[in-house]
Amino acid sequence: MRFGLLVQMTGLLGYPQPLARLAREAEAAGWDGFFIWDVFGGDKAAPSPVVDPWIALAAIAATTERIRFGPMVTPLPRRRPWKVAREAASLDHLSSGRLILGVGIGTPPEEFARFGEEPDPRIRAEMLDEGLEVLTGLWSGEPFSFHGRHYRVEEATLLPRPVQQPRIPIWVGGTWPRKPSFRRAARWDGVFPGGLNGNLTLDEIHEMVGFIQSQRPSGEPLDVMVGGDVPFDNPERAGEILAEYAAAGVTWWMEGVGEWRGDVEAMARFIQGGPPGR
Repeated sequence: MRFGLLVQMTGLLGYPQPLARLAREAEAAGWDGFFIWDVFGGDKAAPSPVVDPWIALAAIAATTERIRFGPMVTPLPRRRPWKVAREAASLDHLSSGRLILGVGIGTPPEEFARFGEEPDPRIRAEMLDEGLEVLTGLWSGEPFSFHGRHYRVEEATLLPRPVQQPRIPIWVGGTWPRKPSFRRAARWDGVFPGGLNGNLTLDEIHEMVGFIQSQRPSGEPLDVMVGGDVPFDNPERAGEILAEYAAAGVTWWMEGVGEWRGDVEAMARFIQGGPPGR
């Protein structure tokens, strides 16, 4: 099992510098991944600093050497897929092949409506599926055309290709037990699930992993990324809990980092403690 951090990018962390600093701390402490939210903000009732995630990811890529990183998750329907294809390929080169691209339809709907974008989740799901086809087609480095309901591409060639082949890993976000997102995840490389009532139980994880595996070719690896509660002050018990999750098919354990842990110095101290159970 690998261990990652899922990090807020608003408020105290709404700037590139503290995120890059925490990513360096995470790499030094032995964490395997550093993933940041991708929200736009703009809520007049609760205004807060919000960093552009792609600028922050570039800072993270440029100041680390080993740790995997990426957005978790990018609402692809609110972005031009050809621009994301270019940005992701550039980040993959900047990091020597360490990017993981998390994608989803995006929530909440009001954040889309605030800027005149499509709020209907069914239409955003169509846009996500088309956007992923455009992304991977452009990453091929070959002439690519696409004629969909929402996007059109005419004989475009995108270079350079990403470092990672056959593609940058794509993880799909979704809420279990809503099946469409998990059918989508089965076509890609990993899943970042949530539950209707928070973290998934072990039984729900078993059920979810079984469903995804039933939808994909036998034997293909699948990354499953979840979080939960483990006792950091009891490594033996933490190891037992994590072993149960690993047996259920979990490959990445995530710990959240944000203002609920205190100021940036408190967040850094938490990260410096290293992954649970190690």
